[in-house]
Amino acid sequence: MNVETFADALRRVRQQAGLTYRELADQAHYSHAHLVRATSGRQLPTWPVTVAFLTGCRVPPELLPVWRRHWESAARDAQDVVELLRTAETLADLGTALSALARPRSARSLERLTGIPRTTIQAWFQGTRLPGRDRLDLLVRAVGVTTTERTEVAQALDRISAGRCRVGRAA
Repeated sequence: MNVETFADALRRVRQQAGLTYRELADQAHYSHAHLVRATSGRQLPTWPVTVAFLTGCRVPPELLPVWRRHWESAARDAQDVVELLRTAETLADLGTALSALARPRSARSLERLTGIPRTTIQAWFQGTRLPGRDRLDLLVRAVGVTTTERTEVAQALDRISAGRCRVGRAA
């Protein structure tokens, strides 16, 4: 599911609940404008906004885990991540792609999951440190990437590592 599809689903829920955005704002305790942005399809709303939106539309609490899976799927659109990895030429490019792969997890939760210090993970995401192959593979496996994504991560790392070595030798 991508961001646009997720936004469409939220709009349908609001319409089925028979609420205007202003009525929903009263129920959800977020501004009318905030809720309209949540369904614009341009940016994924945060999970707390999504929960407030759904709760305000009287979605049963037992359905929230299903919505959470849809939200996580939209947060990590695989097609976009693979393209980011295929075009990554710098540490910053790789960091952007890795951050997208790990979304919506925090560096702290990734540290607990992998044992890799969050400062190291943050440096990878910011593109200020080249990841080691084994530790990077541990991270990407922990976040549940697809085989294609894992292959693209390895190829991007090889490309960037080779570029850094060439620069190092020429200097």
